[in-house]
Amino acid sequence: MVVNLLPQQSGQGKNGTWKKQEFILETPGQYPKKVCLSLWGEKVDETRVSVGDKITASINIESREYNGRWYTDVRAWKIQKDAGGKSGSEVPPPSEENFVPDNSGTDDLPF
Repeated sequence: MVVNLLPQQSGQGKNGTWKKQEFILETPGQYPKKVCLSLWGEKVDETRVSVGDKITASINIESREYNGRWYTDVRAWKIQKDAGGKSGSEVPPPSEENFVPDNSGTDDLPF
């Protein structure tokens, strides 16, 4: 379930203008975890999420080194709102069977 929306960010990078919407997703289960996911580019406008939405997110996880530090990005590339919106069924836990790597080679990060 989406528990928080962070302010939308935008800027100018080497590949042109970029925008990013981050949100906090809480996983279901006995020991729920909170994860910050990000939507980039046109996905920000295509996919409108609201606090309280129960969603299923297809994601890519990538870590990058910048100035000697490592940063991890959890990027959502597909969001599906569960039937019934805010009162829908629980989001299934992630599994490696559903992981589809993004090998497009595009880099939308501003650094």
